[in-house]
Amino acid sequence: MTNRRQLLTGAAGIAAAALAGGTAARAQTKLPDAGPLGDVWLGPADAKVTIVEYASLTCSHCASFHAATWPELKKKYIDTGKVRFTLREFPLDPLATAGFMLARCNGNDKYVPMTDLLFAQQRNWAFTDKPVDALSGLVKQAGFTQESFEACLKRQDIYDAVTVVKDGGAKAGVDSTPTFFINGQKRSGALTIAEFDKILEPLLGN
Repeated sequence: MTNRRQLLTGAAGIAAAALAGGTAARAQTKLPDAGPLGDVWLGPADAKVTIVEYASLTCSHCASFHAATWPELKKKYIDTGKVRFTLREFPLDPLATAGFMLARCNGNDKYVPMTDLLFAQQRNWAFTDKPVDALSGLVKQAGFTQESFEACLKRQDIYDAVTVVKDGGAKAGVDSTPTFFINGQKRSGALTIAEFDKILEPLLGN
């Protein structure tokens, strides 16, 4: 009887371990491949940690993250080669879609400077009475003319590419912005640098 009990206990332990393993496996999200326009990466390809951020250009929490946390995250982890980072499009409204289209229209080398500008100036274009006019005026600082601004927003290929990235993010479980996938683990909300430290240091072996 004792042997039978030990066997049952052992089997239960193995089953529990298997279930725990399954839960751990599910926590690692398989993200979709890059969209038609490709990902714009910062940091080395062989970095120990990869961060994929899904954000909306009209999301105030995203703008707060990019103002308060992003500079220190970049300086401490990306510029030092420890982390590889990309920002993926997850527009929450047509205005955010327009912003991402403008960030993509002049090539991927303009993507990061343009998204940085749009986040930094978010209050001055996204939350105004005439946001399209404000957006047009803002991107002219980055080299757009009124003609190229209007032409960009009519490009179906760019619109479709942004939509593909958003749809892929939704399938991966993104339901709010910002959402980060850190080596496949989902973290929602505008994380502080202290929160990133707690997550990243064990992954980096610090």
